[in-house]
Amino acid sequence: MVDGLARAALAAVAGSEHADVRLVRTRTALHTHRDGDALADADTESFALGVRVVHDGAWGFAATDVLEPSAAVGAAHAALRMAAVTRPTVTQPVRLAAEPPHEGDWASPFRLDPFTVPARERAEFLAAGCARLMRHPAVQHAEGDAVAVREETWYWDAAGARLHQVRVRTHAEFTAIHTDAGGFDTMRSIAPPVGRGWEYLTGPDGYDWDAEWEQIPEHLAAKVAAPSVEPGRYTLVLHPSNLWLTIHESVAHPTEYDRIKGYEANYAGTSFVRPHDVGSLRYGSPLMNIRADRTTPSGLASVAWDDEGVAAGEWDLIRDGTLVDVQLDRAMAAELGRPRSNGCSYADAGDHVPLQRMPNVSLLPDPQGGSLADLIGGVADGILVVGDGSWSIDMQRYNFQFTGQRFERIRDGETVGPLRDVVYQGSTPTFWNSLTALGGPDTYHLAGAINCGKGQPGQVAAVSHGCVPGVFADVNVLNSAREAGR
Repeated sequence: MVDGLARAALAAVAGSEHADVRLVRTRTALHTHRDGDALADADTESFALGVRVVHDGAWGFAATDVLEPSAAVGAAHAALRMAAVTRPTVTQPVRLAAEPPHEGDWASPFRLDPFTVPARERAEFLAAGCARLMRHPAVQHAEGDAVAVREETWYWDAAGARLHQVRVRTHAEFTAIHTDAGGFDTMRSIAPPVGRGWEYLTGPDGYDWDAEWEQIPEHLAAKVAAPSVEPGRYTLVLHPSNLWLTIHESVAHPTEYDRIKGYEANYAGTSFVRPHDVGSLRYGSPLMNIRADRTTPSGLASVAWDDEGVAAGEWDLIRDGTLVDVQLDRAMAAELGRPRSNGCSYADAGDHVPLQRMPNVSLLPDPQGGSLADLIGGVADGILVVGDGSWSIDMQRYNFQFTGQRFERIRDGETVGPLRDVVYQGSTPTFWNSLTALGGPDTYHLAGAINCGKGQPGQVAAVSHGCVPGVFADVNVLNSAREAGR
């Protein structure tokens, strides 16, 4: 049935410079629990077919949720009309980098499809976690949420591509809350989202939730009693559970070529990087090596082909501290004169047009690097930051500030007690050039975001960021409580 829809749509746009058809079915489950009560138990599904064309040098796109050949043809005709409407605004005809037509089926590496697990069992997992947190006297409230997504995509194009992919991803998060007469404090889990099935949350080789549920209340109690940080300049040791978000905001987004060109500006801005910077910009210290890929096992952005039919691969973005490449879809690749795209196209639904979206973007370990304890041992006066918290970055991805979940004071190579209210601040090139040490291969950790936003109308994408702990010298640290009190 699905092949018939594609054939009908592609026949209706014959003669266009390019035509592709995407059919996407996405099922999403969301469960939320607070204290002893289930707050939400949602299970939704979307199913739509989109037709995209380049006709007379202009883009056209239309979609339908009626899965009949006549509706597919109607969407194809609407895409042609859209191209005719946009053609007078085109200053440079659209061209796409070449890609040979691929055929195949692929599925991400999951063992237990979350939607074969009864909803009651998914909710009971959250209830059990919240109950464990609330056993501790420092915890007055506990919240838990879990999300599971199964995304199935079919892709065809006029060149002969025929592709089918299934991706599954899961994530759970728990927050312990302390309240007293002076206000409240929180401590959140650091388990990352992954491209795996429900076995990641409850299987014997999944995430160690028992250890997390045991540690969160202790960390919260220590935070409540901790002294507030004294603002100043410190050496920071950033745990991968914190550093991944700094990579996401200050490296992954600024190296999206549509932001660099200014085509993407309304949602979270453009980029401080300029087209001529590729090959010359000193982005960070020589220890900084950033790799992009669509192939990492269990990576949230891992696929066999992107949403333009481009086969997945991997490439360097930053090598020895120098920016050497960017992220491209087929149109951006053609604009740069590249022979082919590096596979950075994605749309989160069949009725959304594909955008240039980031792949997995990861900070590579130092082959000679040591453990987290080794890195801490080399710091005379600093702060260890674990877990991600709130963040802010300007519209060119240049000036930023980040917080975390917990902080430990470092003196003479040892952690000597918790801190609170830590915010670190910097500018992207200055911060990354302050990198003085990285963890070794054994410290590598895959984290990421399940809901990275971009575009108007807004779309969300899941992306992983592998990283190791890093040491950054002479970083400006603010006190969030004092800043908020201004």
